[in-house]
Amino acid sequence: MKPKTPSNITIAKIVKAIQFIEDNLNQKLILEEIAKRANFSNFHFHRLFSIVTKETVNGFITRKRLERAAGFLIRNNDISITEIAEMVGYTNLSSFSRGFKKFYGMSPLQFRELSPQKFSKICKTESKNGQIKVNFEEYICNLQESINWIQMNALNITVKKLPEFSLGYVHHKGKIDDIGIAYHQLIKWATPLGLLNTPNLQMMTIYHDSPKISDPNNIGMSACIVLKELIKSNGIVNSKTFIPGKCIVSRFEIKPSEFQQAWESNFVWMSENGYQKSEIDPFEIFHNNAENHPEGKFIVDLCIPVA
Repeated sequence: MKPKTPSNITIAKIVKAIQFIEDNLNQKLILEEIAKRANFSNFHFHRLFSIVTKETVNGFITRKRLERAAGFLIRNNDISITEIAEMVGYTNLSSFSRGFKKFYGMSPLQFRELSPQKFSKICKTESKNGQIKVNFEEYICNLQESINWIQMNALNITVKKLPEFSLGYVHHKGKIDDIGIAYHQLIKWATPLGLLNTPNLQMMTIYHDSPKISDPNNIGMSACIVLKELIKSNGIVNSKTFIPGKCIVSRFEIKPSEFQQAWESNFVWMSENGYQKSEIDPFEIFHNNAENHPEGKFIVDLCIPVA
């Protein structure tokens, strides 16, 4: 038997999670339990799942439940809509009906009353037990896209122990795109102190939450400047010692619109090379100001602390 490649191993783990989801659509599905079945951390699993399937975990679960319900509606006229809702994991009929109408553009009752032939594709894509066949080749292709992207765009990738950093920082909680507010506060503080004129100045963003898991309007981040020594808080800017330890460090020269792709590809590289993310938050180290770059690009290290 041909040994599995790293990509196949990663996909096999995601497929195992998918199988667990499909086998338990009638139960309450918890991210931690699904990730555990795939032998991934919550943070890492959600990112990989989205890259491989092109869906979030919650979006995937919702779609599977509604597709399963549609199949029941077409084939089982003797089962009530309330019973079908319960069979696919909904405890509330109204929330099921709202979700179904949003997905299919009509209520469950309207769907049932229309000709089943109109929705025959749903039945054709299901196996005898109502499960959708996993498209292994498509998932491999999705993963390979990220691998190819990082090979073409990363200037270099190293795994090394980083030193501890003394940081001045402003905490931000909100949308990722609004991190500039925190940086404005940080720069306003640092400018009169002459900190922006420091040779080899480094700015850093630390991500305390994953946008793949947390509410995108409530992401925790820290806008940081690397200091020679800790400073006293002024009520807005605080300081701390940050010890990242062993990290995957990927250097890029990219536009702001490419950061998401860079991070996703970085996490794929981590998985493909057998590393496990540690409990320390991932972060970016900036080596330039994109406003001074001829193409408006950042020279940045994306750093994932690993165990």
